[in-house]
Amino acid sequence: MTTPPDAPASAAPHLRHLLELLAGDAAEEEFTDVEERVRAAGASEADVAETGRAVAAALRVRALLRTHRRRERELTALFDTATDLAATRDLDAVLKAIVRRARRLLGTDTAYLTLPDEEAGDTYMRVTDGSVSQVFQHLRLDLGEGLGGLVAQTARPYASPDYRTDERFRHTRDINAGVFDEGLVAILGVPLLLGSVHGGDRKVIGVLFAADRTPRAFAPEEVALLSSLAAHAAIAIDTARALDDTRAALAELGRANEVVRAHAAAVQRAEEAHDRLTDLVLRGGQVRDVAAAVAGLLDGTLSIHDPGGRPLAAVRHDGGPVAADSMDARWLVAAAEESRTAARAVSRGGRWICAVLAGQELLAIMVLHRRAPLEDADRRLFERAGVVTGLLMLLRRTVAETENRVRGELVNDLLTDAGRNPGLLTERGHRLGIDLERPHLVLVADTVPEARDRLGSAAVRHLFGSPQGSASAEHAGAVVLLVPADTDRPPGEAARAAATQLGHLAGAPVTVAAAGPVAGPARLATAHAEAVRCLRALHVLGRAGEGASAAELGFLGLLLGDDKDLDGFVDKTLGPLLAYDAQRATELVRTLRAYFGAGGSLVRAKETLHVHVNTVVQRLERVEALLGPDWNTPEHALELQLALMLVRLREG
Repeated sequence: MTTPPDAPASAAPHLRHLLELLAGDAAEEEFTDVEERVRAAGASEADVAETGRAVAAALRVRALLRTHRRRERELTALFDTATDLAATRDLDAVLKAIVRRARRLLGTDTAYLTLPDEEAGDTYMRVTDGSVSQVFQHLRLDLGEGLGGLVAQTARPYASPDYRTDERFRHTRDINAGVFDEGLVAILGVPLLLGSVHGGDRKVIGVLFAADRTPRAFAPEEVALLSSLAAHAAIAIDTARALDDTRAALAELGRANEVVRAHAAAVQRAEEAHDRLTDLVLRGGQVRDVAAAVAGLLDGTLSIHDPGGRPLAAVRHDGGPVAADSMDARWLVAAAEESRTAARAVSRGGRWICAVLAGQELLAIMVLHRRAPLEDADRRLFERAGVVTGLLMLLRRTVAETENRVRGELVNDLLTDAGRNPGLLTERGHRLGIDLERPHLVLVADTVPEARDRLGSAAVRHLFGSPQGSASAEHAGAVVLLVPADTDRPPGEAARAAATQLGHLAGAPVTVAAAGPVAGPARLATAHAEAVRCLRALHVLGRAGEGASAAELGFLGLLLGDDKDLDGFVDKTLGPLLAYDAQRATELVRTLRAYFGAGGSLVRAKETLHVHVNTVVQRLERVEALLGPDWNTPEHALELQLALMLVRLREG
């Protein structure tokens, strides 16, 4: 670089020199030296100051120019990648080019891309660049393992400056062996995503990585660049799959004549089946009769579920016993919603699902299990069976609503004056199929004002598939449900299930409080009062739209519930500390009592305990480890202090 001429009275030559440094993209030190040279040349303080400002401006311009050059290189690489996508159908060549560009642009030692193997149920290395380890190049890992598993599960980029000490993801022996054999330290991984950015249904189909053999922090712009390259890789993979699908479709067209002939025979069979189903409706058949008929016609197993996914009936084509199905209720409801939206049966997970509708209302869900493919004519038969099932269920609902109105009168009388003549109430219940001497749960539900008119009808539909002896009634501005108790289901869990299902049926958030199980008219009325208090507490606590029982509300449950389980409250609140003290002869409970007694002052607490303040701190850290980090929040602190008082009373 040319040394600027001396200018004892002017800084102008040095300022020109700054432009020369900019043009040559000189190092930062050469820029900072200019100001010192101006000062050494005897320039005025004003010129020195102006030169300093010019140096700062030149460094900013230099940084901007470097950013522009870097972005130009990145955009050129992305453009080249897009050109590759348009010009070639060789997926391997495109992926290798993408991985190679990722390594070059980020300046890393290696770059690689992993894809899931759906048949094997794991993930494998598809492309590597810069790798020297055979172990690493042939590495396979189970889904969810390593940094790549974290990226795939969250669909978000993750950067680890030091893989060896990073605990955010699950390390395994095989992955560590490959990474350490390659010598990798810093790793950045970004997901290959398919689907709309705004649609919320994006799928991770692989992970693109860049890695160094020394610790390194990856800048946000590097993460963005690698994400752009990953997007191109996802497009290339999706395009290759689309081409495969197109080839399969063309092959299918070659068998069109055979399909047409088979279709004609299936249509004739569907017409005969339609006559049979119509006859079932005219004869007043049951839902199970329809299921048996369709299972026989379609040579499969047919199950019918309520809108929440609970099974109502299941029939095999040969009349044999039906094995238990492990379908997740949420998965089934989502598939039914898809069927309703499409207005046709849909295939998911080897099963066919058809939504049974009355207008847009979901009455039930039909699920067909069969090994052979379901042709179009058979699918239409399956869908017609859904229509017939809907007609039968509407008839049953009409009958159930009529019966529930009579039962609702019993529930209202039970809650209004249970003590006047309990024997008469019990006898009325027997005549209506409700055994009041059997343990029942009492659920009280309410919702937002605009949905209250729908809540009563939703309760009837909710009880449609419940155990015999259930009833509901509108009482005091809320809906009361009387349900035979399930010994395996706690009241709070029943309340949450009811809140979810009623909210779905009513089309608005529904809050449900549960009490019981209890038996007998008087105790049922008392349980109703407890449930009403619990319902009010849920609203006060800002938990509208949820379900709970009084026992689940902590110390509030002691105030709201009729059964004051003080020992249960103490064990739930202080149990881990009491057990720890008993096993190790420590004084965590005594320390906690002294801490609260000192108003949260460590100094006054250590004086009460006659220990060093560090001992108090260590004990409170152990308390946090046992009770959780929120033990000292106002709500939990209040529960702890109440439990400590109960322990003192119990010890006294």
